[in-house]
Amino acid sequence: MQLTLLSPRKSLNKAYLKVIPSRSEIERFKANLIKLLDGLDESESEEHVKNDLSDFIRNTFYQRFYINTKGRNDLVIHNGSEAKNLAGVLIETKKPSNKSEMIRPDNLNAKAFLN
Repeated sequence: MQLTLLSPRKSLNKAYLKVIPSRSEIERFKANLIKLLDGLDESESEEHVKNDLSDFIRNTFYQRFYINTKGRNDLVIHNGSEAKNLAGVLIETKKPSNKSEMIRPDNLNAKAFLN
């Protein structure tokens, strides 16, 4: 498989480029991103990273959606506010120091991508 790197602008559906976030949404994103990045610790476990990421997602974007683990999936964002709603997004977390299991442009065959 040949990987073609695209900028976010080129990879997003054009409809998303028309959405203009409010100043308060931008400020909330910035504050929560700073909190997430300040909390990263290379020596912490994957579980710690998963909890920090879950808080970031919930507090920044998905207040109305149920976010939790599901089966062997690290994080799942459901398509509604209850666990019985279908899973919409699956997230595989890795601790920052676990470079060998992260995907790279030259290697998509990594545990963080395959589930």
